[in-house]
Amino acid sequence: MSNINDVQSVERFGEHYRKLKREVNKVIIGQDEVVDHVLLGIFGRGHCLLVGVPGLAKTLLVNTVAKALGLSFNRIQFTPDLMPSDIIGSEILDQERRFRFIKGPIFANIILADEINRTPPKTQAALLEAMQEKSVTAAGQTHLLPEPFFVLATQNPIEQEGTYPLPEAQLDRFMFDIRVDYPSYAEELAVVKATTSDHQATVEPVLTSEEILHYQGLVRRIPVPDNVLEYAVKLATRTRPGLSGAPAMVNDQPELGCWTARLTISGGRCQGPCTGPWAFLPRYRGCAGGCPAHSSSSLGA
Repeated sequence: MSNINDVQSVERFGEHYRKLKREVNKVIIGQDEVVDHVLLGIFGRGHCLLVGVPGLAKTLLVNTVAKALGLSFNRIQFTPDLMPSDIIGSEILDQERRFRFIKGPIFANIILADEINRTPPKTQAALLEAMQEKSVTAAGQTHLLPEPFFVLATQNPIEQEGTYPLPEAQLDRFMFDIRVDYPSYAEELAVVKATTSDHQATVEPVLTSEEILHYQGLVRRIPVPDNVLEYAVKLATRTRPGLSGAPAMVNDQPELGCWTARLTISGGRCQGPCTGPWAFLPRYRGCAGGCPAHSSSSLGA
């Protein structure tokens, strides 16, 4: 795609995004906002934390998105006895009496970390480190993860016994904190009809990994006006207790505010060409790690 300019690439990006949505909607009924945030997380080079009760097709959503993107997909079911080596892999002694590294399930383009809060912190840390560094280290050797690399972690909000909630300081690994709600009556009726018939929808790949990497780079090159950057940073600082400009409702809270406005800018950059017209729109409300847009209407920015 090197023979076209960025303006043409943006137009093609929008076309591919709409085609992606159509392919995903062959299987996933409703949940448009959830699908949007997952796709924006991928093209924004981020990761997503998906919070919802069981039975809302979270696994099916990730698998369908992986098929539509033409990427490899692995699901890791997190349990209390899961060890870091079960995720990243380990070395074995082969028949020739030489140590050989066997890759774990994390070596895929899209990873579903199912119920990440059910595994101990040391295993969570192994995944979160790989998310940040895009590589794993075993026996002193560094192994790069495939590109593009995207993690969608899920948490069950209704059962907290025997769980290890992610610390606030680790939530900044996730670009979006996506809340999955129950479908509407009409959507659930359509789901029941679709899942109780013998019709199997076929999802066709829309993009290649090379095209996805190109679009990820394209998003980083989309210009952002200084006044929008100032607005995002101003909004972030007003969520931090004790700082100048923070309203009383923030100063009364003991928690830390938003750590950075970076994810808000990254999400806005990606949202423009996806939904069109491709103007920068800082309207995000699902960022993990204390995104300022959670309460933007009351911060006076």
